[in-house]
Amino acid sequence: MTGISYMIPIVIAGAVLMAISRVGASFYGISTIWDNKWADSANFMIRFLHTDDGWGSVALGLMFPVISAYIAYSIADKGGIAPGIIGGTLVANMNAGFLGALVSGLIAGYSVKLMIKYIHLPKAAESVLPVFIVPVLGTFITLFLVQYVIGVPFADLNSGLSAWLKSMTGTNRILLAAIVGGMVGFDLGGPVNKAAVTTAMALVTSGVYDPNTAAQVAIIIPPLGLGLATVINKKKFNLELQEAGNAALVMGLIGVSEGAIPFAVESPLKVVPANVVGSAVGSALAVGLGAVNHAPISGFYGWFAVEKWWFYILSIIIGTLIVTGLTLLFRKNVIIKPDDQVEEKDETNGKYFSEDEWEN
Repeated sequence: MTGISYMIPIVIAGAVLMAISRVGASFYGISTIWDNKWADSANFMIRFLHTDDGWGSVALGLMFPVISAYIAYSIADKGGIAPGIIGGTLVANMNAGFLGALVSGLIAGYSVKLMIKYIHLPKAAESVLPVFIVPVLGTFITLFLVQYVIGVPFADLNSGLSAWLKSMTGTNRILLAAIVGGMVGFDLGGPVNKAAVTTAMALVTSGVYDPNTAAQVAIIIPPLGLGLATVINKKKFNLELQEAGNAALVMGLIGVSEGAIPFAVESPLKVVPANVVGSAVGSALAVGLGAVNHAPISGFYGWFAVEKWWFYILSIIIGTLIVTGLTLLFRKNVIIKPDDQVEEKDETNGKYFSEDEWEN
C-alpha cells in the first residue's frame, strides 16, 4: 500500500498529460493521438505531450521504479530507496511487469533490512554503512536476483498474461470488465480496490486497455451514485450524509472513489452491494460497447480523450443510476430532529445544553 500511494501521483500526472495531448490533438483534426506515426510529427504541441514520445510517457515510465522503491522504503526506510528504484528500473526494462516490480521492492527492502541488522562496524566507520555499503551491496543483490532469478519468469508471465487478455473477445471481455469493476467498487480505495486498479494501470504499459477502462469507469460510479441519491431523496439520509453526498458528487467527478466511504461505513450491507452491482454493470457496458480508455485517468477531464467516449459516458451514467436506484430502494426514511432539539455536551461537567443555551 505504501508503494501504491507513492506511485499514484506519478500515474495521475502522466495520465493527465496524455488526456491533454489527446484532446489538444483534436483541434488539429487528428482522430487518434495514440497512433505511433505521431511520434515523428513536427508539430510541437503533439510531440511534447505524445504518449509514445513525451511527458506522459516519461511519467508513466516511472511507475515500476517508484512502486519498487517505496515498497522497499516501507520495509527498510530510506536505505531501501536506492536499491528499490534501480531494481524497478531493471524490471521495467525487462518488461517483468507489476509483479516483477513488487518482488523487486521486497528483495531490496529485506536485503537492506538484513544488512542493517547483521552488519556491525566499528563506531568510527558506522557512517560508511548507510552511505556506501547499504546502497552498493543492496543494489547489487537486487539487480542480481532480478536479472538472473525473477526477471525472465516474470517477463514471460507478464507477456503471457498480456497476450491472453488481448485475445479475449465477446463475453470473456465483458465478464473480465465486470469482475474488475466489482472489485473496484467493493472497498473504495481498500486492498481489493487497489489490487484491481493498480493491476489495470500496469497492464496499460503492455498495451492491454480493457481492465483499465473497466477500472476507471468503476472508480467514479459509487460516489456519483450515492451523491445523486442524496439529491433525489434527502429524507433517506441524515444531515451528515446529505453533506457527504455533495462532497461525493465532486469527488466522483474528479475520480476519487473514497467519496463514497461515509455511506459504506454508515450502512455497509446496503451500500456495498449497490456499489458492486453498479460498478460491475457500468464497467461491462463500457468495454462491451467498445469504449477504450488508453490512460489511467478516471476524472471528467479525461472522458473526452477516450475512444468512443459517448459510450464511455453512457456507461458511467447507467452505472451511477443503478447505484442510486438500489440505494434508495434499500434505505428507509430517517427521522431528523429539529435544530432546536440538537444537544451538545459540555465536556467539563457532563451537563447537556440545547443549541440556544450553548450559544448564550
